[in-house]
Amino acid sequence: MKGIFLTRIYCAALAGLLTLSSVAAFAAQEQAPSAAAIHQQKLQQLIEQVNAAYAAGDADYRKGQLPEAKVQFDHAVDLMLSSNFDIKSEPALEAVFERTIDQINALEVEALKAGNGFAQPQEPTPADVANDVTFAVNPSVIAKAKTQLATTKSDLPLVVNDYVAAYINFFANTEKGHNTLLHSFQRAGLYRTMIQRILAEEGVPQDLIYLAVAESAFRPRAIGPETRAGGRAGGMWQFMPDAPYYGLTRNSYVDERFDPEKSTRAFARYMKFLYNQLGDWYLAMAAYDWGAGNVQRAVEKTGYADFWELYKRNNLPGETKNYVPEILAAIIIANNPKQYGFDEITLDPPVLTDTVTVNYSVDLRLVSDIVGAPMDEIEALNPSLLRMETPPDESFDLHLPAGTASLFEQRIALVPESKRNAWRYHRVEADDTLASIAHEYHVSESELADANQMSAGQSLAGVDAVVVPVAPVIERALHAVLYTARRGDTLISIADRFGVSLAQLRRWNRIRSGIHVAPGRRLRVAEPEAGARRGRRHGAEVASKDPSPRRKGSSKGSAAARRGHNAAAKSAHPTRNGKASTKKRK
Repeated sequence: MKGIFLTRIYCAALAGLLTLSSVAAFAAQEQAPSAAAIHQQKLQQLIEQVNAAYAAGDADYRKGQLPEAKVQFDHAVDLMLSSNFDIKSEPALEAVFERTIDQINALEVEALKAGNGFAQPQEPTPADVANDVTFAVNPSVIAKAKTQLATTKSDLPLVVNDYVAAYINFFANTEKGHNTLLHSFQRAGLYRTMIQRILAEEGVPQDLIYLAVAESAFRPRAIGPETRAGGRAGGMWQFMPDAPYYGLTRNSYVDERFDPEKSTRAFARYMKFLYNQLGDWYLAMAAYDWGAGNVQRAVEKTGYADFWELYKRNNLPGETKNYVPEILAAIIIANNPKQYGFDEITLDPPVLTDTVTVNYSVDLRLVSDIVGAPMDEIEALNPSLLRMETPPDESFDLHLPAGTASLFEQRIALVPESKRNAWRYHRVEADDTLASIAHEYHVSESELADANQMSAGQSLAGVDAVVVPVAPVIERALHAVLYTARRGDTLISIADRFGVSLAQLRRWNRIRSGIHVAPGRRLRVAEPEAGARRGRRHGAEVASKDPSPRRKGSSKGSAAARRGHNAAAKSAHPTRNGKASTKKRK
């Protein structure tokens, strides 16, 4: 009897424990959010972030702070574009996206009526603002400059005359000239070490670095105005796009004119070629501006292989006359900054990167995932890339944030080489499950599990990261590609990068007018046919005499923007002062 009683107590206790376990399990199940709930939570967080960014931009706009407003508006759009949500498949997010874009466009139209829209006026180069120079020079300026020159160390032959002194006076003693040159000097800090190293390796004078003051003010993404022949010069050294030179690649994936290091090496080699051809650094600088063939003909016509003689005899166009004295003035001031009132120069910190050579196509979003850096930073470190991925059939030097090369090599090995242009890398967070990650990236849970050698439903406890088998997006057609506009793009810059005209780009995309394009818009462009422009006269001259195409143009507000000459035509056309010029591209 006692045994039966104990058995009943034991059974009752066991039943109670089982009941408690069931309740606890049920409670745990109730507490664990579903994949759909996690998805909705993240979606709502994204929408709140977008609304906050837009509200901040709207507040800046109401205060008249248009550049700051643009930053916030761009951030609001970027949050949606860079998220892992498919905007069109999420009605709530699509509504926010459309409303945000419409509101931003309406505000920009309103701002355009009042001025330049959200676009901050592009800072001119020192050479551009030097248009204001007059040649009535105070003798004390010349005397001071000559005194300083006696102790100036330079690997170029420097001279001070009325023309150089006029620019020294302008840069040192006028607010506009001083501030513009100061900003250029400060920006030089980003690339000074790299440029000096390459100039030394190529055996050309170090002070040639200051040609970048006139060309782009050290902006690697500078794009010049359209020439009469079409096309724009680009990059820190303002090379034209229409011929191969010194190994710089330009195709539908890459434009190495915008690669600071590779374009600098092309510049150094080209300057060395010009010096070897003309035997004088001043003539070489003039040839960089006007073209070696033009300078040679001026020398042959006058019998003087001397820049200043050609200057005095009016055998140079006005733009080239100004170009060399501007650069000499910048060199003299740079070597004696305190004496000319530039004691407040604080150089921008140098760009430091790790570089890995990849022989496969890799999406920059995957690179961003792997090294844990924002997409903007990855894009800025690789300005020569025209797409969001590296070329598929050639090697590419991929620049990464300093100290991340080993991490990149370690993690990229987890992704099959053929999948690196589409797959993603996801660092696991506390509430992640295979189902929630699969839902976030729009892949099936079984595909995600298989890619990571796991089973569906398996816990992610102890797992740091997973690779995500996102399906590739086929963008290329036989003779066309789809390009996704980035922040800061305009129809002009996109047309230039793909070697097409503004009219073609508008026609292919049914855009009636204007140059503005919303970030995220996909535009159809045409791939330029290989060698399509090489049959022109200046291309033949390049092949026979000059291993680099005629360099022409510059960023808006730069020296070459002032010069704006037609590099493709042999016939003369007016210059700034109305005289005829037969300029050709370099």
